[in-house]
Amino acid sequence: MDFIDELTWRGMIHTMMPGTDEQLRKEMTTAYLGIDPTADSLHIGHLCGVMMLRHFQRCGHKPIALVGGATGMIGDPSGKSAERNLLDEATLRHNQEAIKAQLSRFLDFESDAPNRAELVNNYDWMKDISFLDFAREIGKHITVNYMMAKDSVQKRLNGEARDGLSFTEFTYQLLQGFDFMHLYETKNCKLQLGGSDQWGNITTGSELVRRKLGGEVYALTCPLITKADGGKFGKTESGNVWLDARYTSPYKFYQFWLNVSDADAEKYLKIFTFLTKEEIEALAEEHAKDPGARPLQKRLAKEVTVMVHGEDAYNAAVEASSILFSNKAGEALMKLDEQTLLDIFEGVPTFSISKAELEAGIPLLELLAGKTAIFPSKGEARKMVQGNGVSINKEKVTDPQMTVNADSLIAGRYMLVQRGKKNYYLLIVD
Repeated sequence: MDFIDELTWRGMIHTMMPGTDEQLRKEMTTAYLGIDPTADSLHIGHLCGVMMLRHFQRCGHKPIALVGGATGMIGDPSGKSAERNLLDEATLRHNQEAIKAQLSRFLDFESDAPNRAELVNNYDWMKDISFLDFAREIGKHITVNYMMAKDSVQKRLNGEARDGLSFTEFTYQLLQGFDFMHLYETKNCKLQLGGSDQWGNITTGSELVRRKLGGEVYALTCPLITKADGGKFGKTESGNVWLDARYTSPYKFYQFWLNVSDADAEKYLKIFTFLTKEEIEALAEEHAKDPGARPLQKRLAKEVTVMVHGEDAYNAAVEASSILFSNKAGEALMKLDEQTLLDIFEGVPTFSISKAELEAGIPLLELLAGKTAIFPSKGEARKMVQGNGVSINKEKVTDPQMTVNADSLIAGRYMLVQRGKKNYYLLIVD
C-alpha cells in the first residue's frame, strides 16, 4: 500500500511539502502527529489525524504520537479565539496515559516490528531547558518577521481575539518547531502530520531543522473535516463527541454516525473507516437505489463504533436503537444500563415516584393520572388502557385494575410508560 495514494483517494490530503512522496517511497520513514492533552479522552475531531497515523503504520512506516505536555501548558493560537486554560503536570500525565490507551485501539505499540508506534511527551525534553538556553539555541534561528507572517498569528492580531495574542502563545510555533527538531535528532523523524490549521507551525519546524541542522524534513496535512451544510463537524448540542464511553455513551456515539447526512456519509466512510474504494462505491450505488434504507450511514456507524468501542458495544447500540420503533422490545429494554436508557429517552417528560409507595404497589390508574400527569383523568386513562393504548416498559397493559410495583423497574430505578404510539414518559424512583 502506498501512503500518499491511499490518502489521496480518501480525500485526506490538504497540503503536502514537495519531496514528501519521494521520501516515503525511498525508505521506511518516521512521522509524528501532535495531540493536545487538555482532556483525558480524544474526541472525533482527533480521529482524522489518528487515522492518518494508522494508515501510515499499515503502509509500513513508523508513527509517533506526540502528546503535547509542554505545549499543552501554553496553548496553541491556531484556530482559537481565546487563550486556553493551562494544566498542571499531574493532570497532563493522567491525560497522556488515558490517550495512549485509546490510541492502542488504532496503533501497534507493543510488537517488536521495526515500525511499531511510539508515544512521546514533549514535556520530557522541554522541562529542563532554561529560557536563556531556548532563546539562544532556538530563538535566534527564526526571525520575528517570519513568525508574524503566519496566518494563526495574523488572525489573532487583526481583531479575532478579544485580548490579542499573549507572548506565551506567540512562542508556541517555536516550541512546536523545537519538537520537530528534537524528534529529527533523536528518532530520525522526517515527517510531521497534522490538520491544515497546523501548517504554519509545521513549516516553522521544518525551517528550524533546515537552518540549525541542515536537515531535510517534510510535512503533510489533512483538511479540517466539515459538514456539507457548513456546520462544525463533531459537535452536538451537548458538546464534543468523545471516544471515551464515560463522556459519550456507545449508543450516542453510534447515533451520531447513523444520523449524518447523505452528502456526508460517503465522505466520512473514506476518512473514518478502512473500507476499500470498491466497497464504498458499491455502498454508494446501493444507497442511490434506496436512500431510505440508509446503507451508507448504517455501515459508517457500524465501522466506526466497532473500531472505537468494540463489537459488543456496537451490537448493544443497535439493539438499543430498535427499542423506540419496536413493540416487542421489552426484554431489550430491561437489559439497558442507566446511561443508555437516559440517552435514548433524553428530553421526554419525567415524573418522580416514591420508592416506598411503589414497593407497596400503586394502582395503575392512580399511577397514570394521580401520581403523574400522563393522563388528565383516570377515566381517560382507563379508556386508553382498555383500547390497548398503554405500555409499561414496552409491554402492553390491558387491565385497568392492575397494581404496579417495583418489579417493573429498569436499572433498578426507572419505568417507561408509553401512551399511544409516540408519547413516552420516564418515571424515576427516588
